[in-house]
Amino acid sequence: MGILEGKRILVTGVLTDASIGFHVARVAQEEGARVALTAYPRPTLTQRTAKRLPSGPDDPPPVIELDVTSTEDLDALAGRLREHGFDRLDGVVHAIGFAPQTALGGTFLDTPWEDVATALHASTYSLKSLTMACLPLMEQGGSVVGLDFDATKAWPVYDWMGVAKAGLESCSRYLAKYLGPKNIRVNLVSAGPLATMAAKSIPGFGGLTEMWPQAAPLGWDIKDSEPTARAVVALLSDWFPATTGEIVHVDGGLHAVGAPEPDLD
Repeated sequence: MGILEGKRILVTGVLTDASIGFHVARVAQEEGARVALTAYPRPTLTQRTAKRLPSGPDDPPPVIELDVTSTEDLDALAGRLREHGFDRLDGVVHAIGFAPQTALGGTFLDTPWEDVATALHASTYSLKSLTMACLPLMEQGGSVVGLDFDATKAWPVYDWMGVAKAGLESCSRYLAKYLGPKNIRVNLVSAGPLATMAAKSIPGFGGLTEMWPQAAPLGWDIKDSEPTARAVVALLSDWFPATTGEIVHVDGGLHAVGAPEPDLD
């Protein structure tokens, strides 16, 4: 018996097997969950990736095309899940983030509002819109978990995505406030940098990946998404029944100690 035995979980953001969402889906299946995936913008790639997941009741898991900035897609989501036998959801994983190149890489002062708006819509507001789209299937309560990157600092090159993550953190707290009476918990997992396709698309992000393993008290492996996936799955489970509005750091402890100490030799 796994900690998600019998639960039905929707996981977004799975593109390749390097995606954090892929490892969340894998661990969730290993812990007994029935999983459905969403895909955007390349559903055929997600469908191929889904075949690499462990076999379960759905082999491979169903893949539903979903653009979280599309009202039409969001309105149709619950119905599409029901078509695949998901008459309820016990958990939702928000693993979505996007910002135009002009919003990243040190161009913060020159980014036009239109591109900032795109980043905020896709990366911040989508936590609320996705959760509300799934609400009809969560009448018995459940858990929403989003993926975060520490927004308490201004990281090099992260720019407007850092602003979007700060908004994500605030959004999760408001959702926790308003959905608590419906027995729905909303939490975030703040992971250290991982070698995903999204991270590789950020100009200069390699500087963070070089620094992190040296500075984190527990060390950090940018190629290992397992610790992050386990934390997400734990929050999806019933083992955190009174925890909501929380940010769980899975970053080797770097958030607690800051930058590496200078070499005084």
